[in-house]
Amino acid sequence: MKTRAAIIREINAPWSIEEIELDPPKANEVLVKLGASGLCHSDEHVVTGDMAGVTPPMPMIGGHEGAGVVMEVGPGVDWLAPGDHVVFGFVPSCGRCISCVEGHSNLCDNAAAFPTGLQIGDGTARHHDQHGQDLGLMCLLGTFAEHTVVHESSCVKIEKDWPLDKACLLGCGVVTGWGSAVYAADVQPGDYVAVVGIGGIGANAVQGAKMAGARAIAAIDPIEFKREKAMTFGATHTYSSIQEAMENLADSTWGRGFDKVIMTMGVGNGEALGEAFHLGGKRAKIVVTNIHPTAEASIQVPGVFLTLMEKQLIGSLFGSGNIRKDIPRLMELYTQGQLNLDDLVTRTYTLDQINEGYDAMRNGENIRGVILFD
Repeated sequence: MKTRAAIIREINAPWSIEEIELDPPKANEVLVKLGASGLCHSDEHVVTGDMAGVTPPMPMIGGHEGAGVVMEVGPGVDWLAPGDHVVFGFVPSCGRCISCVEGHSNLCDNAAAFPTGLQIGDGTARHHDQHGQDLGLMCLLGTFAEHTVVHESSCVKIEKDWPLDKACLLGCGVVTGWGSAVYAADVQPGDYVAVVGIGGIGANAVQGAKMAGARAIAAIDPIEFKREKAMTFGATHTYSSIQEAMENLADSTWGRGFDKVIMTMGVGNGEALGEAFHLGGKRAKIVVTNIHPTAEASIQVPGVFLTLMEKQLIGSLFGSGNIRKDIPRLMELYTQGQLNLDDLVTRTYTLDQINEGYDAMRNGENIRGVILFD
């Protein structure tokens, strides 16, 4: 079938909206008509080349935060049927590899196919441009397309009355941010928490910290609009920089330092991480959720703090969450009014407006932009 997709063909080029040829699903694959896709910063890392070696070679279809309706299933898919609504987990979950069976499905072995961008089952492409060239998929999904074919391990079935424009956010940003606070940082009632960077992930780290019972939550971001939005998600203090937050530890933490520091900047920076380490008090957990460029050879963390103050440096992918447990659970919390997804969506776009949406993200105008498909 023919459909349309946003393709990146070279570093620092705009997304190109093109008609593509999409093959039908093969064994254990699913054809999905997209309803909505979030404009996540991770796809911007592809554009800038920050994730070279981790993402597929160009040309590739972007997008990894999506939700839609199943149109067709391939042989062997017995738990999904045409008409079902699904959210894509940006990390697949096979349920059988050692990471999955040990409860760490966010590290599923199926993600090893990420650098190829090709189908998990047979290592070939279902997406092709107008000249017949194979197209890779961001996170094996390619949600910047009107239709896509994905492996069933990337799908999470949801209720049909849940809005797809909100549900798509659960595929990456919401669970990643929320889980960074609740799982990776293990925020406890009464904790002092700092979140560095208030975008689609940071805003949800604030929500997660609030839901976990944090006593104080400091949102750190240079953009005033984002600091103001952080207050609607539960922040109690806002600062324009790590330095300003350091100068006000007496106000935010009674001078003892934060128990949890969660790094959710758009682009990870080793120097900034080293500065953020000073925000933490004794036995603080510093959680790195944001992506650092693959070319960054080292980070500048004061090692003496690891021993003398027992500070901990913790990495977190997908908020250390589980797509099959956390996507439905957080969507239920949204329907109950306990999780704010509505205010995350600053503006919606058509597929043809994708470059406009990413310009807004670069300018700090959006918490999250969302593409809506017809």
